[in-house]
Amino acid sequence: MFTALTSLVGETTLGGALAQVPATVVAHGPWGDGTFWPFFLVFPLFWILVIFLFIFVGRRAWRRNHNWAATQGAEGVLRERYARGEIDETEFRQRLEVLRSQPPA
Repeated sequence: MFTALTSLVGETTLGGALAQVPATVVAHGPWGDGTFWPFFLVFPLFWILVIFLFIFVGRRAWRRNHNWAATQGAEGVLRERYARGEIDETEFRQRLEVLRSQPPA
């Protein structure tokens, strides 16, 4: 009885569904008439591009920050401290003279 019921249900649903599907889809699958465009490559390529852009932007920002910190030097730090009011003008000038009198390392 179970097999008769499943065959009856299968015949009614598949028979009606297959009658409505075009012949090219039945013969060649979801790719239609045999032309094949690899849609499945679009999403991985998109995510590879996104990851590459994140890496590229991150490395570029890190290099800029690293170069800025390297060029900042002791005089830049001294200027910042003076601008923030941590040291007064006389101390700033004294320390600046000391820094400029010493040869660069």
